[in-house]
Amino acid sequence: MHELVGALRSYAWGSRTALAQLCGRPVPSAHPEAELWFGAHPADPARIRLDGRSASLLEVVAADPKRELGSVAPAFGGRLPFLLKILAAEEPLSLQAHPSAEQARAGYERENHARVPLDSPLRNYRDENHKPELVVALERFEALAGFRDPKRTVKLLHALSVPELAPYAELLGAQPDSDGLRTLFTTWITLPQAMLAMLLPKVLDGCVRYLKQSDDESPVTAKEFVAEARTTLELAEAYPGDAGVLAALLLNRITLEPGQGLFLAAGNLHAYLRGMGVEIMANSDNVLRGGLTPKHVDVPELLRVLDFEPLELPIVEPQARDDGEFVYRTPATEFELRRFELSADAEPTRILDGGPGIILCTAGTARLRQGADELGITPGSAAWISAADGPVRARATGEAAQLFCACVSGR
Repeated sequence: MHELVGALRSYAWGSRTALAQLCGRPVPSAHPEAELWFGAHPADPARIRLDGRSASLLEVVAADPKRELGSVAPAFGGRLPFLLKILAAEEPLSLQAHPSAEQARAGYERENHARVPLDSPLRNYRDENHKPELVVALERFEALAGFRDPKRTVKLLHALSVPELAPYAELLGAQPDSDGLRTLFTTWITLPQAMLAMLLPKVLDGCVRYLKQSDDESPVTAKEFVAEARTTLELAEAYPGDAGVLAALLLNRITLEPGQGLFLAAGNLHAYLRGMGVEIMANSDNVLRGGLTPKHVDVPELLRVLDFEPLELPIVEPQARDDGEFVYRTPATEFELRRFELSADAEPTRILDGGPGIILCTAGTARLRQGADELGITPGSAAWISAADGPVRARATGEAAQLFCACVSGR
């Protein structure tokens, strides 16, 4: 058991306060702080404190995968199969999706054959892995995720009362299924700039009218799409003239309350809007973007990987166990995430029977014990548990503490 120091990532959509406050650093930070990575991803591995020195977790695992990963090492090529993060979004992230394992392998080989450098901003596939992911809200967390039931989307388009949207509503209404969604999404995301410049302002005017009506003494039904209309206006302000603003009208608008999770499998179009959460994913950095970003956008490749099947709200409610433990079940084989709410003066709670695993503190303070070793952790700090380590227990050292434990799925 060793202290694990996360790698801080700065992106324009990050927050100058959220991560700094969590970790007890001065506010505001000098730059927007978007993510804190706890893992062994080559792009930015976390660091382990070993006998007074610091070492990359990536190098430690690579040097002795059998000791660090144990029996799961062969199944994942001697690499830690998951990446744990704290994410803090002040502004919307890009409209994006992740490939399946088969798509990732093919894309990686294709770009290697084309000799696209791994660090090129034009590169889509930086590894051969897929990227299922789960985010758990630490505060209210807003997102767009998965294509909405087409019938509700037709209802939304009619509710905005924009004559220019009528042909598109008719198109989807005539084929309210995945094929209809594919046709409409493809049409919108590839609109010529001149047509987009004419249509988008009309849609934004419709959103403004809808919100004004919803503020009046109007029926409850008139308030059904308030969140969608507001989000459309916010996205248009952040990314004026972007076709992704139109595409966002097709997605489920989701609000997570603290403790709720959102799971996204391959091909699900999504965009996180704002909030802070703990995120765990397969150890990959493959992202296909379709808009709402200054980064590389590759619409043809995005269309190749997208799953257009309508998605019911993919919210994951945790399963409660004894001793304040909550488990987030997903189909992913690379990871499992557990949350622990530790009460003051309670008996030490068994957190992990053995590694590989990462224990992350997000509130309060706690003390971990593994054999004769003890380690204190505070918000924003973590511990690496290798396969050679035995069971780990934890107790709150203040009034209460919140811990997350990331490990390989036991399924």
